[in-house]
Amino acid sequence: MTMWVFGYGSLLWNPGFPVAERAVARLDGYHRSFCMRSIHHRGTPEDPGLVLALDAMAGASCTGLALRVETGHEDTTLAYLRERELVSSAYLEKTVSLELAGQGKSVEAVAYVIDADHVQYCGGLPLDEQARIIARAVGGMGHNAEYLFNTARHLDEIGLADADLQWLADRVAILAPQGLGAPDGAG
Repeated sequence: MTMWVFGYGSLLWNPGFPVAERAVARLDGYHRSFCMRSIHHRGTPEDPGLVLALDAMAGASCTGLALRVETGHEDTTLAYLRERELVSSAYLEKTVSLELAGQGKSVEAVAYVIDADHVQYCGGLPLDEQARIIARAVGGMGHNAEYLFNTARHLDEIGLADADLQWLADRVAILAPQGLGAPDGAG
């Protein structure tokens, strides 16, 4: 059975599993948002960062990448993703329907969406507040700013620039500690 995964944040630039195919895809009913407080990867319990999540919203859609897992790696990929994405149970694992751009077909994919009832959910934060949090936070996977810059750059590279992420990248490049300015093309 073919396994697809929806990448909308760090999975775009760091899938961590063997990808056989990438296709631009749209998920309806959700939007990409810095609505999850990160207490492990990009922040700490004492100073949480922010990471992207798929936040349910009527009429919304999120464009990202459908990533087809290399045949024979489905079980190990799912185990890896669960360890990576379900570390604090703020994400829910769902099977979603993605529309593949320019192909006139849809695929079922694994996606990780935010649990709006979870304590780490923080939807609706003003962009300037998001920028201040992202500029200072550091977690087990590194600086929160690097996560933002990588995601904004990769979305731009695949022709899916996100205006809010670009605004955040530009603002965080100013606010972040010395040496963490936006890399070329991200700010």
